[in-house]
Amino acid sequence: MTTYPVNHLEIAASDPKAAAEFYKAVFGWKIEIEETMNYVQFAAEEGGIGGAFTEVSENNPAGTLVPYVTTDDIQASLEKIGSNGGSTVVPKTEIPGFGHFAVFTDPTGNKIGLYSGNPES
Repeated sequence: MTTYPVNHLEIAASDPKAAAEFYKAVFGWKIEIEETMNYVQFAAEEGGIGGAFTEVSENNPAGTLVPYVTTDDIQASLEKIGSNGGSTVVPKTEIPGFGHFAVFTDPTGNKIGLYSGNPES
């Protein structure tokens, strides 16, 4: 049976680099800045879910948390989501060198991401 664990969390921040420095100082999180994608990643020293700080925008206000669920087949998951009352916000999109992601909303309005490290999924 396939499991669908939460594997990543995005936290909206008006200044992702400053947010990263704050959490590094307070909790000792490891920080990695991907300059080409302007993506500020974090990870706890000993396990737990890693993630990233993302830019605040009209569609991503401060306080927004987007958990990402691992799936073997993003397109099949989006179809199942749609047939159960959810809506696709960001269609399957390639992350060069890493896999693919998509974002959907559930019937109650929560925004959730999907991730697959399989380049073909």
